[in-house]
Amino acid sequence: MKTTPLHRLLAEDLKVINIGVPSFAETLTAVRAPHVHVHWTPPAGGHVAAVDLLDRLEAYAEVIESANKEALARVLASRPVVIDVQPARKVVPGMEGRMLLHAGPPVTWDKMCGPMRGAVIGAVLFEGWASTPQEAESLVSSGAVRLEPNHHHSAVGPMAGITSPSMPVFVVENQEAGNRAYANMNEGLGKVLRFGANSPEVLQRLAWMRDVLGPALGAALRAVGGIDLKAITARALQMGDECHNRNTAATSLFVRTLFPVLVKVVPSDRLVEIADFLSRNDHFFLNLSMAACKVTMDSARGIEASSVVVAMARNGTEFGIQLSGTGDRWFTAPAPEVEALYFPGYGPGDAARDLGDSCITETMGIGGFAMAAAPAIVQFVGGSVADALNFTSEMRSITLGEEKTFGIPNLNFAGTPTGIDARLVVETGIQPVINTGVAHREPGVGQIGAGIVRAPMACFVGGLRALAERLSQNAR
Repeated sequence: MKTTPLHRLLAEDLKVINIGVPSFAETLTAVRAPHVHVHWTPPAGGHVAAVDLLDRLEAYAEVIESANKEALARVLASRPVVIDVQPARKVVPGMEGRMLLHAGPPVTWDKMCGPMRGAVIGAVLFEGWASTPQEAESLVSSGAVRLEPNHHHSAVGPMAGITSPSMPVFVVENQEAGNRAYANMNEGLGKVLRFGANSPEVLQRLAWMRDVLGPALGAALRAVGGIDLKAITARALQMGDECHNRNTAATSLFVRTLFPVLVKVVPSDRLVEIADFLSRNDHFFLNLSMAACKVTMDSARGIEASSVVVAMARNGTEFGIQLSGTGDRWFTAPAPEVEALYFPGYGPGDAARDLGDSCITETMGIGGFAMAAAPAIVQFVGGSVADALNFTSEMRSITLGEEKTFGIPNLNFAGTPTGIDARLVVETGIQPVINTGVAHREPGVGQIGAGIVRAPMACFVGGLRALAERLSQNAR
């Protein structure tokens, strides 16, 4: 009988490579057949419209990759330095009259979540535009107070993120690119404005921050010539912070750097008040971290054809992203619910949806992207130490590079993944991970837990669709 290639094949030991479906590999394992399993999924999870979109963008791959290379270079070169504290109305671009800035993409008063409504009312009372919560609500609902996103004014704020004209804000300058960003000051935990509280106690604290803390920190920063926030972040990541939900080390480093100058420029009685406040507020560096990330990502804006994500933010109603190559346009989806660990007495039914500008940290590559640096954070947001390591590793699949300045000890000092590419998010189906606090859905109750949330895929698909249309128009 003539020997055929099939006969020769069957006479040899089979070498099996299984691609994709794990159950086939499980069968081979059960019968002890030697094999190699290759983990594979179709691009974009096999969703035809998303695959077609990626194919459209492939025609512009060279120009997109060149633009993304420039965006990443700007991000890595950024050197954010906090140089001053000033009232928002003096330094925040375009802030004028009765204007309040809020977290996330644009949202109208009638669609605002409870915590943001409470914070808006508190800010109106703080500014003296109304004398009662009822008057404040009436004023805002009438349209007499302008409500605009922080991001439209080079600013950021955690949770409700409300910034009003009289509030002191950090002035952070990117000393490589020359642009600036601004962030309000962290009030600490408990009954605070960013969670929608607006009681007399909250307003009194805000007044003290305006009249005492802000001017003191501003004087000290001017005297010391500014503080390099990238350097503090790098050290804090090696001390167990991830600089979003855990800022204990970063706060301590910032205070330690500034305090010798504070002693010289602040009267002793005020110094005691300031020291007491800062010593009880481990989250104080959060707002500085956010401003540093904002000024970094803003330097990568406006690069034609770039698919790099330069902002992620949420207002409790919608989650939104912005891409470098699509101008200031927002791409939104409903704000997701947070998978959280809740404080005793609270549960999912009490929670507001995802809220705040603080995921600008993940946009830049820290926070949830740097959880490997802060394994203790899992006690606060849930999961295990292995999960913390895996989150950072997973985010490398959707980013263009790493920030080597931010070396992570648990990963042999590999840098944090940075430069989210919307194309990679859609192609891999891996959504950016964010670790976040959870606000009670009713204003004023405060934080009721913390957990993990993923940026909605629809935002990235929408962004890529707009980028493809823009590239197509420019090619005509």
